[in-house]
Amino acid sequence: MSNPKFDPKELKIVGEIPGFFPGMPSTPLFDFPVTRREAYIATMKRKPVWAITNIETGMFLPKLYPDNVARAFTFEANPITREQFGGKDIFGIDWIYIDTAGGSMVKPGSPFLKDANEWKEKLKWPDVDSWDWEGSSKANKEYLNNTTYNLTWIMNGYFERLISFMDFEGAAIALIDEEQQDAVKEIFQKLTDLYIKIVDKFIEYFPQVSGFTVHDDWGSQIEPFFSPAICEEMLVPAMRRLTDYIHSKGLYADFHCCGHVERQVPNMIAAGWDSWSGMAMNDTQMLYEKYGDKIIIGVIPDQFDPMTTSEADQRAAAAKYVEKFCKPGKPSILNFYGAPVLTPAFREELYKLSRIKYSETESIG
Repeated sequence: MSNPKFDPKELKIVGEIPGFFPGMPSTPLFDFPVTRREAYIATMKRKPVWAITNIETGMFLPKLYPDNVARAFTFEANPITREQFGGKDIFGIDWIYIDTAGGSMVKPGSPFLKDANEWKEKLKWPDVDSWDWEGSSKANKEYLNNTTYNLTWIMNGYFERLISFMDFEGAAIALIDEEQQDAVKEIFQKLTDLYIKIVDKFIEYFPQVSGFTVHDDWGSQIEPFFSPAICEEMLVPAMRRLTDYIHSKGLYADFHCCGHVERQVPNMIAAGWDSWSGMAMNDTQMLYEKYGDKIIIGVIPDQFDPMTTSEADQRAAAAKYVEKFCKPGKPSILNFYGAPVLTPAFREELYKLSRIKYSETESIG
């Protein structure tokens, strides 16, 4: 597909999408030359059409998948109420929804596994076939009938799953305890078998899904929970098998990982993730320069106060972002945590200049 040259008529506002959170302003939609799904996929192929700002994606986390309900993170045609959040995940582990935190956690102090070596005896692996895939497929047919890049998530990736089994302290120790490490590796590989089966079910029943995000937080505000060497040995091999499988199906694999984890980016690359958007305590601009040719980085632009910054300066900030972080063959995603600068002027200038720059690419694949 050719990458069309920018036409100023594209700046016509033809629609809007509501804010992600209550009270957030809506986002205008330009008269795009290709669909938002096509634009996102083109970025994944490193042949971008415009600077991605996350309006191109649609979230799909059906209640069919018990982890989504347990973690209070469902997006589908028939949303559930907050009172229904929490409960048992796919392994029967109980989660408690904390309304003031807007999320869930396993009740601590009584870990299901006290030693990782207990896994073969105690863990009952979920029967994915018993979930109502066909019913959810019918219920969400219209929900997924859109032009966005529909993204579904696998909540509780690998380390998070281990935490749910062992509490945080037990999971952290198991990663470095030589007497538990082999068992942890077996659990992670078995999890990959499970996640591949879930991926296959999504592909079969929700062919509108374009990619998968795996949710696995690896760090605190200050540092990663474990060293890069431990990550490379314990987590990367199992993850790599999952991302290779997703890629073999012609889909894309995004990684969600909170915390100050920039030291782990080489492991994210080794694990095969196509993209990652880190939190603001990471130097995302440095990471783009260092690794942006190997993994698509969610970059946080230089921040400004929209209330006191002139429109001309806002447009200049957008131009600076395009110059530094919108390189053909090395695209970026404008990070969710950089959204406060997405004023109408910044957004319009970002779209226009990135369209002009990226249209120098001959093809979007």
